[in-house]
Amino acid sequence: MAHGHGLGGCSHEAGPPEDPERGLEYGLHRRIDLERLQCLNERREGSGRLVFRAWEERGARGQFVESDDDEELLFNVPYKNIPHMSFDDTAREADQEFILNKDVTGELEYQTKIARFSSVHHLSIHISKNFGAEQTKILYIGLRGEWTEAQRQEVVICNYEAAANPSDHTIQQVTPQSHFIA
Repeated sequence: MAHGHGLGGCSHEAGPPEDPERGLEYGLHRRIDLERLQCLNERREGSGRLVFRAWEERGARGQFVESDDDEELLFNVPYKNIPHMSFDDTAREADQEFILNKDVTGELEYQTKIARFSSVHHLSIHISKNFGAEQTKILYIGLRGEWTEAQRQEVVICNYEAAANPSDHTIQQVTPQSHFIA
């Protein structure tokens, strides 16, 4: 982004225009059950819900979650990993780990292992450390992917006959036919 100073103060030239479809890729925040979402070690109760929002709102600096006692945060996002993890569970091997970089604009993307995250009903995100501060402050978490409605598996009740009962099956009189080939 170009930056210049003119008679009227600061002027900012926009870089290349953003792809309007990009925000649609980050629409999974609409599928989160915010009432059941948990953020452990958040300083202000309920603030963990604020960071899951639309791509277009990623720059909102007034909505954030900050850790309380130390730098760790643990998000339990109900959508199939381990429902409602606790910090005791974080010693287990993660489905995927990321080394995070500082990102003040909320535009860095981290590629997930597609096979591990193709049918997620619950997601746990553990932030184990930060860049040296006593507390961790998160402004935005974007969840990219496609939502598909869960397919309800119906129970099919079938009756099979191990041996047919002739009285259940009426048939017309069969006239045997013989064919002779000479």
